[in-house]
Amino acid sequence: MKTRALALSVLLSLATTPALAQTPPPAGSAWPGTLRINVDARDLDRRIFKVTATVPAKPGPLTLLYPQWLPGNHSPSGPIDKLAGLQVTANGKPLKWERDQFNVYAFKVDVPQGATEVVARFNYLSSQGGSQGRVVMTPEMLNLQWNASSLYPSGVDAGGLQAQASVTLPAGWSYATALETERRDGDTVVFKPISYEHLVDSPLFAGEHFQRFDLDPGAKQPVHLNVFADDAKSLKASSDQLKAHRALVQQMDKLYGARHFDHYDFLLALTDKLGGIGLEHHRSSENSGDVGYFTEWDKTWLGRDLLPHEFNHSWNGKYRRGADLATANFNVPMGDSLLWVYEGQTQFWGQVLAARSGLWSQQQARDMLANVAATFDRGRPGLAWRPLQDTTNDPTIAQRRGLAYRNYQMSEDYYSGGQMLWLEVEGKLRALSGGKRGLDDFAKAFFGMDNGTWDVNPYTFDDVVATLNNVAPADWAGFLRERLDGHGSLIGGLEMAGWKLVYRDTPNDAFKAQETRAKAALLTYSIGATVNDAGVVGDVVWDSPAFNAGLAPGMTVIAVDGREYKSERLKEVVAGSRESKAPITLLVKNFDRVMPISIDYHGGALYPALERIAGTRDGLSALWKAR
Repeated sequence: MKTRALALSVLLSLATTPALAQTPPPAGSAWPGTLRINVDARDLDRRIFKVTATVPAKPGPLTLLYPQWLPGNHSPSGPIDKLAGLQVTANGKPLKWERDQFNVYAFKVDVPQGATEVVARFNYLSSQGGSQGRVVMTPEMLNLQWNASSLYPSGVDAGGLQAQASVTLPAGWSYATALETERRDGDTVVFKPISYEHLVDSPLFAGEHFQRFDLDPGAKQPVHLNVFADDAKSLKASSDQLKAHRALVQQMDKLYGARHFDHYDFLLALTDKLGGIGLEHHRSSENSGDVGYFTEWDKTWLGRDLLPHEFNHSWNGKYRRGADLATANFNVPMGDSLLWVYEGQTQFWGQVLAARSGLWSQQQARDMLANVAATFDRGRPGLAWRPLQDTTNDPTIAQRRGLAYRNYQMSEDYYSGGQMLWLEVEGKLRALSGGKRGLDDFAKAFFGMDNGTWDVNPYTFDDVVATLNNVAPADWAGFLRERLDGHGSLIGGLEMAGWKLVYRDTPNDAFKAQETRAKAALLTYSIGATVNDAGVVGDVVWDSPAFNAGLAPGMTVIAVDGREYKSERLKEVVAGSRESKAPITLLVKNFDRVMPISIDYHGGALYPALERIAGTRDGLSALWKAR
């Protein structure tokens, strides 16, 4: 009787609960009128963007959408929490709005008779720092993303909605964007109309200190490097530095043989204040680097694969895009199943092109690859339970939030795990073709068609397999599924390229640079833990000596072998463990408790490196050689 009563109660509840609200699906046809987006970006101290969205409409119900599913983020991460002060009017009179109960990105209004548009005004309260997210406005520069500063009508295909944007900037500031300028009236810039899809894909950087470099003088489809900095002295680039950036453009042309843009603008912020970013767009990219990117060139090389990575996305990810990512608008859920191509192959080419262009030396590329390979050799025990394919769900699952045990939970490993997969594809293609064909041939065939076209050209898993078979026939579907869905090694491409992964007692230069950036002792491959300079424990490798001794993320190391903690001291003790029979003793603080932890480890310091396999072809040097 209780079961029947419960069932009846559930049925009655369902009968009285409002049906899940559904916003109209994209219509697939052009939307009448032009969406106008005006942003006042002058409130630097309070970091507020004041937005006016004028939306073409007709009398009756209208739902206004704030973009939720963001390209490049691959996730429902639109910053709706930062929208405030919303007011909607028609014909100058206020309209009542109501947020959809089941869709917090949707606002419902009734448009009165005689109205042809509604005006929505709101403030975008950008991050003040810390836990609120990335800072996008400082006293010296700003990053305006149109998805964060706009509303658009539901039921529309974003490619069929015309939009025109304008922005009012602080007095005297310069700006850069892929949008084309229609006119500038003082500090207000009005851009030419473009589809809403391409407006969202065309962010803006602006700032007080600015320099523009032409990376392909005289080109029909020009490429520019637009640099903003906290200080004017950071903008000084040498001729050799510009030569390497120009070589990047040339090497990308040789790789793909076509450009899928009418012009391309790198947006680069050299800053300690604006939040870090690397985000791709079809005709531009948002990037940030060290303030010494140019002025301390030899010290800041670690991040110089960022521009090659994001530039590559113009082909892989923006022009050609996984079919489940090619959605009609920004509130239709995306599918991320092919991110191992979108991001994984881009990670591969980003590092290859850094070497081919001279942004990295071959030794720097080797060191970086050694570190990546070690990650998937000893640094991802989570691969035993979680396949690489499943990590493509992490943009939605984790949305780049911190994880307690990153190595075991895994996250967006389709990036570097995908890089290792594609290195193995390169080796397999070479083996099948007697060394005559490789991943360059796949790239040109898959991404390098229809020069000048920049409409999205979606692809499926079967399209990837078919193109690989055209380069060199094999059971590519079986090979890829085994790597993506299985739990085996992902570093087989190294041996195919004539190299093997080894562990040495001194770190390579890339590892040293990563430790400097992290301000931590990275002891992943020895005791199995990272500890920052303040003693705070970061990731602890699952089932490692440190893990099995009881060390956990979030603890603070107070002392090492009876002496005050210093990261260098911890590294020295680990290095000396090979000659000692005694355990490594840490004194740690866990909340308000202090306790000793003894790590029974005697393997010494272990850092990854690549070593040549005698008598084999050096596939890496050939891969990284300029074309």
